[in-house]
Amino acid sequence: MCLTGRHEGNHDPWPYVGFLLFVVRSACRRFEERVGQVASPRGAKTELVIAAIGWFPGEFTLAQLERACPGVSRDMIRRVLRDLARVKAVRCLGRGPGARWRRLERG
Repeated sequence: MCLTGRHEGNHDPWPYVGFLLFVVRSACRRFEERVGQVASPRGAKTELVIAAIGWFPGEFTLAQLERACPGVSRDMIRRVLRDLARVKAVRCLGRGPGARWRRLERG
């Protein structure tokens, strides 16, 4: 890369610009690869659902829980609710898609 003639305005900046774009593009590719490798820790979604259940003051529905936990599938939420119902932490107050749930106070 030679900058000869830069004071006279006769130099060619495109080799330098091309090199900079190459470096930026390479860095972006490596970043995309690394982001794809990052995974959430085991149990993070379960903890998110349990925390969201704690935010509701009274009754809640599955749809409300889905809105409170973006990125968590409906099946995962159902599994967590089923596990919590088994240990008597929540109780289902109905049947079907509009069923309401209530968190049970321990004490």
